[in-house]
Amino acid sequence: MAPNRSNTTDKLIIRISAWIAGLVLAVLLVWGLLSLRNIFFYEQTNDAQVEEYINPITARVVGYIKEIRYEENQDVKKGDTLLIIDNSEYQFQQQEAESALSNARAQLQTLHNNIQTAVDAAAVSQLQISGAKARLLHQQQEYTRYKNLFDVESATQQQLDNVKAQLDIAQSEYDAALQSYRTAGSKINDTRSQQAVLEAEIQRRTAVLGRNKLDVGYTVITAPYDGKMGRRTIQQGQLIQAGQTLAYIVDQEAGKWIIANFKETQVKDMFVGQTVEIEADAFPGQVFKGSIESLSPATGSKFSLLPPDNSTGNFVKIVQRIPIRIRLTDDPTAIANLRAGMNANVSIKKNPRS
Repeated sequence: MAPNRSNTTDKLIIRISAWIAGLVLAVLLVWGLLSLRNIFFYEQTNDAQVEEYINPITARVVGYIKEIRYEENQDVKKGDTLLIIDNSEYQFQQQEAESALSNARAQLQTLHNNIQTAVDAAAVSQLQISGAKARLLHQQQEYTRYKNLFDVESATQQQLDNVKAQLDIAQSEYDAALQSYRTAGSKINDTRSQQAVLEAEIQRRTAVLGRNKLDVGYTVITAPYDGKMGRRTIQQGQLIQAGQTLAYIVDQEAGKWIIANFKETQVKDMFVGQTVEIEADAFPGQVFKGSIESLSPATGSKFSLLPPDNSTGNFVKIVQRIPIRIRLTDDPTAIANLRAGMNANVSIKKNPRS
């Protein structure tokens, strides 16, 4: 009885092993066929990542942080206040600039009044010229008449001298009126020249005030677009400098895309608009749709900080990769969980035009 039981057990083990081996062989066969299918019909790469615009939020003025209104990984809307810098010093500068501008405008108004006064004085001098000219003409006629009378001995020398004196006085008054008018005109021109200088000074002070207002506005830092904040590395009361990076924001308005680095031997049949399948490592089994948006004009190594120089004599041929930008065409809600930097596998069908 023992040998029969041993033979039965051995046969059962052999049968189970055969079934397992057959199942493994079938799985390997299916896997091999799928792999061959992908190799023959698709260009694939696992050198791909999800990309988004990640931009720094920088300070434009120096100051102490008064208030922080965001948290790490917080969703923000365009215009939301992220940070407030103490603006006391900048407000004082703005008030000083406003006072200086008001003073310059008051000086300009005073100058306008002086010009008007000078114009009125010139008008009075012009009237005085007319009166002095009339008196001079009258005295010239009187002198001519008395001169004629004196020549025929109908007037005395004293009378002629008196008329001559009156003529000289009238001439002096006329000359004085002319000089007064010229002086008033020169004063008007001088005052108008000062007006041009003061107007230029007002423009300068207006620009200074505008700059001060900008500085006050820069103390309130807002979100430039809808996005998601990154890591927070600043604290309230911290002194920051102009140009210092305060935070990073992921631009959700610009959308997401894939940068896939294909080998140079894979890209000959690729073209803009070609359909692409993407599978992110974070979501295995979920396929995202996309299309080729653009192909890089050069290999990735040529855009590096120190591009290789093959003329040095130390040349080793290495297959280069071409970055390809792929636009995700799925609904935004379907790609909402994708994050910048995630690894992805990209498949593109070969010879789609044939």
